[in-house]
Amino acid sequence: MSDQNHDVLVQVKGLTKHYPIQQDFISRLLSAEEAKKVRAVDGVEFDIRRGEVFGLAGESGSGKTTVGRLVLRLTDPTEGDIIFDGVNIARLSNEDMRQMRARMQIIFQDPFASLNPRMRIGDGIGHGVKIHSDATATERRTVVETMMEYVGLTPAKLYYEKYPHQLSGGQRQRAVIARALVTRPELVVADEPIAMADVSVRALLLELMIRLKEDFNLTYLFITHDLATAKYICDRIGIMYLGKLVEVGDLRDVYTHPSHPYTDALLEAVPVPDPESRHEKPLPKGEIPNPIDPPSGCRFHPRCPLAVDVCSEIEPELRPVEGSTGHLAACHLTTGDYRHLAPK
Repeated sequence: MSDQNHDVLVQVKGLTKHYPIQQDFISRLLSAEEAKKVRAVDGVEFDIRRGEVFGLAGESGSGKTTVGRLVLRLTDPTEGDIIFDGVNIARLSNEDMRQMRARMQIIFQDPFASLNPRMRIGDGIGHGVKIHSDATATERRTVVETMMEYVGLTPAKLYYEKYPHQLSGGQRQRAVIARALVTRPELVVADEPIAMADVSVRALLLELMIRLKEDFNLTYLFITHDLATAKYICDRIGIMYLGKLVEVGDLRDVYTHPSHPYTDALLEAVPVPDPESRHEKPLPKGEIPNPIDPPSGCRFHPRCPLAVDVCSEIEPELRPVEGSTGHLAACHLTTGDYRHLAPK
């Protein structure tokens, strides 16, 4: 990965998160093996440039949401560095981290679960302003109502007094977006931000996020399982599988020249509006393995239709894809030393 420079807002290095599995006292006493742990994220590295939308995509259980929470230090990493605007926030104290919070916010996947059911919408949106500024109650309300109007919750004075259960799913998502932006952050982590919305309003919410990005000079980490959605909004994308990044690059490069079989499979699964269309390539077999005991070698090899012996023996590294700039893939058969073994 590139070194930190003025164009990079976030740089993630060797990011790892392991969750120890709780065992009772007797089991720990009798067990001679090392305590097992869930390897949610394992050595992930990427940069997010200022003003871009960097996507993280993958199946449920791939670790993408955990990466989003780690980037904001909502969860502390087991290992690794998270450099935000030149500051390694992985090393900051809780108090110093609190001072950074206004500059980085999150849009949660489920707006109903992330809003306090006993708090008026306006108060919920303005909570961040109350914490991070010295604004009076009147000034705070003005800021909140302005942001509510901006995201389409109009008339703001009416919606300010409502409670989450009185809003539709799309309106609640707009409220969550307003809450994330009301402190005027530089970085927004959007975790499946339209997944809970009705299909009829998803495109509207994406258009709103694009407009807000331009108007407020935002940088997004956009987390999704839907490559069709990522294609609409992302500039670059990273594909995650079982806690690892398997491919990273500009959206056009990854979509037109996928260089990892898992990326290929995800793209093949994107529905197209053609009833005559049929899958031309074999889809992965089975389900994503247990992150407590991931496969040796390439973690995708038990499901990969192209796997050869070396795939189960040696773990591939992210390497440049031939003919591309900034396009990396971790596959022995496309970028490694074993390309001659790839099926013709």
